[in-house]
Amino acid sequence: VHPNVSQGCQGGCATCSDYNGCLSCKPRLFFVLERIGMKQIGVCLSSCPSGYYGTRYPDINKCAKCKADCETCFTRNFCTKCKSGFYLYSGKCLEKCPDGLEANNHTMECTSIVHCETSEWSPWSPCMKKGKTCGFKRGNEVRVREIVQHPSARGNPCPATSESRKCIVQRKKCQKEGKGKKNREEKRKKSNKDESKETRQENKGRAARRQNREQRENNNKTQPKKRKAPNKEQDLAPVDTAH
Repeated sequence: VHPNVSQGCQGGCATCSDYNGCLSCKPRLFFVLERIGMKQIGVCLSSCPSGYYGTRYPDINKCAKCKADCETCFTRNFCTKCKSGFYLYSGKCLEKCPDGLEANNHTMECTSIVHCETSEWSPWSPCMKKGKTCGFKRGNEVRVREIVQHPSARGNPCPATSESRKCIVQRKKCQKEGKGKKNREEKRKKSNKDESKETRQENKGRAARRQNREQRENNNKTQPKKRKAPNKEQDLAPVDTAH
């Protein structure tokens, strides 16, 4: 023990010296040696720094260095993150991944190779040509499928997701867009027109009959009454002169 051991230390040290820093730590803290130039200073930390792993002992908790290729580790033989240029696999840092695995440059780990997966083909579409289903004899029909699993870097690439083949249909004329509706509108207008024509004719007939009736009534009012014609036989009857 250094002769300048002190009991009133700062920074989590249980015992310390002016030359070596912490010599022991308070409970639950980890003791680690930090190099400052050619000198090593003891410090007490709540957790071990990057590149170290903690080991607890009855008398002291210590931080020990990870292997040279580990950036962080759980124990000396089990890395949790590798330094640049190495890939993590089963707690080890490797320069090249084993067969059947591929290097993931994003996570810097060796991962399983993932191949592309697709869904089943959809049914064939109606036979079409230039977006229409009529007005032609030969056209094309298509079917599609979806990608359900994209491949990894070394995985099998995805196949085509659509197929097309020629088809033949019974040729038929295309009905003009809105023709059926137009025909219905024309029929309705024509029906309304016929009804209007009949109504006008009926109204015209009523008006004519009413006018004739009023004319007859007016004539009857203005025409003088005819005098009753004398009875000629009565006038020619013999006059009785006998008394």
